This record gives sequence, C-alpha cells and structure tokens, in this order.
Amino acid sequence: MSSQDMGEVLNNTKISVVAYTLQRLADLGIDRVFGVPGDYSFPINDAVEEDQRLTWIASANELNAAYAADGYARRRGAAILSTTYGVGELSALNGVMGAMAERVPVFHIVGAPSTRIVKQGLVAHHTLGDGVFGNFEPLSAAACCVSARLSPENVVLELERVIDKALEESQPAYLVIPMDLALMPVLGIPLKGSVIGTIRQRQSDPEELNAALTHVLNKLVKAKNPIVLATRTISRFGLNNTFEKFLESSGLPYATSPMDRGILSESHPGYLGVYSGDMSQPAILKQIIQESDLVLDIGGLIQEDLNTGIWTDGINPKSLVSIRYDWVQSSGSVFTSVALQDMLDGLIDAKIAATSNCYWNESRPVQPPAFLKNTGTGAEQITAKYFYPLFQNFLRSEDVLVLEAGSCMLQISSLRLPDGVDMENQTLWSSIGWATPAAMGVAMAQPEKRVVLLSGDGAHQLTAQEIGVMGRYGVKPVVIILNNSCYGIEDMLSDRNHEYNILAPWSYSKLPITMGCDNWWCARVESVAELENAFKDINMQQNAAYLEVVVPASDSKHIAQAIVDRLQKQHTPPDSIE
Repeated sequence: MSSQDMGEVLNNTKISVVAYTLQRLADLGIDRVFGVPGDYSFPINDAVEEDQRLTWIASANELNAAYAADGYARRRGAAILSTTYGVGELSALNGVMGAMAERVPVFHIVGAPSTRIVKQGLVAHHTLGDGVFGNFEPLSAAACCVSARLSPENVVLELERVIDKALEESQPAYLVIPMDLALMPVLGIPLKGSVIGTIRQRQSDPEELNAALTHVLNKLVKAKNPIVLATRTISRFGLNNTFEKFLESSGLPYATSPMDRGILSESHPGYLGVYSGDMSQPAILKQIIQESDLVLDIGGLIQEDLNTGIWTDGINPKSLVSIRYDWVQSSGSVFTSVALQDMLDGLIDAKIAATSNCYWNESRPVQPPAFLKNTGTGAEQITAKYFYPLFQNFLRSEDVLVLEAGSCMLQISSLRLPDGVDMENQTLWSSIGWATPAAMGVAMAQPEKRVVLLSGDGAHQLTAQEIGVMGRYGVKPVVIILNNSCYGIEDMLSDRNHEYNILAPWSYSKLPITMGCDNWWCARVESVAELENAFKDINMQQNAAYLEVVVPASDSKHIAQAIVDRLQKQHTPPDSIE
C-alpha cells in the first residue's frame, strides 16, 4: 500500500495501543470481532465494546470463532479474531491455518500476560508452569504470513507493516498485545486508513509487467483454441468484475475447478463447467482442456487431489500459462513482481479477441452441465439421486451456498449452480466442521443475502454449538443437515464398514430450540414428498430454517479400491517401477 492508502493522520495521540489497533482494523471495513473472552485479553474485549464500529461476537469456542472469521473475511475482505494467550490461541490454530491455506486475511489478535508478570518470571495460568512466556508465539505465527508484538513505541509502524503484508498475501496475520501495554497510550502519530476495497493490494514492477503482458499476448494471438481456468484467487483480491470484463473483451470461455466455483454466475455465457480431470462435469471438458493449445490459468490452480480428480488434471505444461497473484509462469519463463490486477487490466486494454471456436455461441466446444431433473414421485426414501435435483431447484438467485467438506462436496460437482448463486467451500484444507461457523460469518458479512448451509451430520457434530450463537445474534441462515448416521466421506474411503465411522444419534431438528433459537422453522424429513414440501415452506418464510434430511448410510457408497489407492498412494504403478 502507498502512503495515500493510509489516509489522513489522526490528531488524537492519547489513544491506547489496543483501541488504536482495533480502530485501524475497523478502518478496513470490518465491523465484527469473533472470539472467546479471557482475562489476558480483557483489554481487547473491553475495547471492542467501546468501539462504536465493532460488535463482539461471542463464539462457542475458539475454533468456531476462527471458522466464523474465515467465512466473514471471504465475503468482507478481512476479519478480526480475538483469543487469549496459550489455551485460546492454540484452540483457534486449526481454523487460522485453514485461512492460511485458503488465502483468507484474518487478523488474529491475542491478549498476552502483562510484561510485569513476564519480567518477574512468575508462574501464571495458561502456561507450562516453568516461568517461560512467549513459547506459543512461534506456533501461532506459523499459521500466518506476518506477525508482530505490539507496544506503545511500535504500534503505528508495525500495524501498517502487518496490514500491508496480510492484504498483499491475502492471508492471516498474528498480533500479540500484552495486557499492560494494551492500555498504554500510543507513542507516535496515529493514522486513519482506507476501506479494503479502495486499497491497492499489490504493485507491479513496470518492466516485468510489460514483459509478462507481451509474452501472454503473443501466446493468445497464436493460440487456436485457448481456454481460461478461473480460480478463487480472483475473488480473494476482489477482482471478480475485472475478470468478467476480461472475458467480455476477449470472448474466451472459462471453466473452474471444484474449489473455485461461484466466481461469476454459472449462467454466464462463457461458462463451460467444472474441470477436475477424470471427474470433470461435463466429462468432455477434460478432453477440451487437455487438448487446448493455451490454458490460461488465472490465479493459480491448486493441484490438490480432490480438486483435480485425484491428480488426473493432465494439462500439457507447454500449453499452461499461470497468472498468479504476484507472478506469471509460462513453461520455462517466469515473471516476478507482477500483480494479478495489472495483468488483467493489461489484457483488457490490449483488446485481443479469441479465435472463432471460442466465442460465446452455440458452436463453442462444450456446453455446461444441464440442470438436474427430479425423478422422484413422493414416497421414495431420500437419496442423492432425489435430493440434489430438488436442492438445485430450491436455490435462488443471490443465495450464498456454504458447502461442507465431505461426501456432499463430491456430489455438488454434477450440480449446476442457478443464476446468481455463489458458493464458499474449503476444499484444500478440508477441515470437517468448518462450514457451520463459516456460514454464520458469511451471513454476518452480507446480511442482505440468504446463506444456505449444506453439511453432513458428521461434520456438523463438531461445531453445532454455533447454531446457538446464530440464534443469539439474529442470524437467519437456511441450515440443511444430511443425516446418514456416519462419517460419510470416511465410510466411502474405508475398505469396509467400521465402528469408528458411526456417529452418536442426535435429534438434529431439535437443536435450534434447545440452543435458544426463537422463531426458527425446523423440520425432519425422510421422503421425497416431505423434502419437496419442506423446500417450498422454507422459500415462503423469512425466518431462519433448520432442515434435517434423513438419508441412508448406504448412499455413501464405497469408492473403488483402485481410486482409494491412487488417492492415498498406497501402491506404486507397475509402469513407474524401474
């Protein structure tokens, strides 16, 4: 960020370290702080209550708070997570690490013991009892791209460094504030910042940018059947509209991987479908992309197992041009210090048109997946065959679908998202339980949208406490829980049925009222007719909804052993043995 992005200098120099820290982060447009209070973090908790722009969200536990902050930051651009020293920050660590993997900027603020305690070497709670302090900081810092221990002397400059880096990398930041230093006045001249959407997150080296643009444009001019792979990095850096302008100016068609869906509406005329190697939808998309003489990867495809059809993506390296968030790679050529935004702007300004067989018309190489058709007649037991066509029809424009990792994630690839529906998922980190708190964060970031959570019962049992938090703060999601009484995805990957995959039998549809959620619409359905009626009822009312959908455990069919072996690399293929 430039000095202009920092905004004007504040006149008040008597502000405390913690109040200034929160004020500076609130300048970015953040209006919620997710966390669990603790005595070492009381100065942070108090300062949140005193800041008129911030609202404290008391999560059920620190892990849920981290997941919720992740969901919020995906839609708002950044989030604040607050935990206490040791026990609190370590409980949140998995959630913060997930935000790191998925490139989500979460500012994790930890309240630490007073320096007066530290300097005397006193044995304090939340420690190992050895008088040693700060030994947890390397662990929490490892989950972030940048960290700082704030004090009256350094808070102004350190905050600018941390904010700059977190937004540049679109990854979490770790801030430690000892409780005595938190209340001391800032030494230096405080600054007022800008809203994240107005901040330039990356700058390019002019010569490298020009060379990269020239290289990519030359490739585009020569290509006979170019195609675009769009990734979530576009959304992480707020470039959805810019990407759409690029498609309009070039006429290029595009596809996404499973984890990258929802960048634009899937009714977009250039959209072809979900590319995932052998698991692509439609299946012919694999052939189209692998035979393309130019695959323009915008943002950097994550070549993770579930995202690439268990590593069957098979894109020709000579055809692949990857425009990542700050560098470009094309075969043996690499261009560094090149911002994704500048590359897209440059490609738009060049006004290059794609070749004839790639324009948005009926002759394009492949059509996206058709909408699924409901074949149920009413009394049948609900299975994936019946559920997903009805679920697809239930979704409406402007919904945000928050999808849990697991068996439902595998099913969604064949489902085309209706016009205007966006989707958030955690394919890479795949920490089950993420989606329930993340859905709350998404809903708080964009209260004008309807948030639809789809989760299996196994994942939901890990973080279901956050349903009560949703009720407390008036969040109104649509929660749909697929109850098959087992860890479905684990059962699919196991070589046979195992007791360790069986869940405790919960009465899911009774959870909201048990957790104090007033006026929630709740139901349990077991037949196709009941499911159809439930979807109609939910779409007719304005309150939060919680729907338990009973499906057979057998619906999570075992994956072929050959596929499991490939996923887990259990066997070495004969042709690779020397």
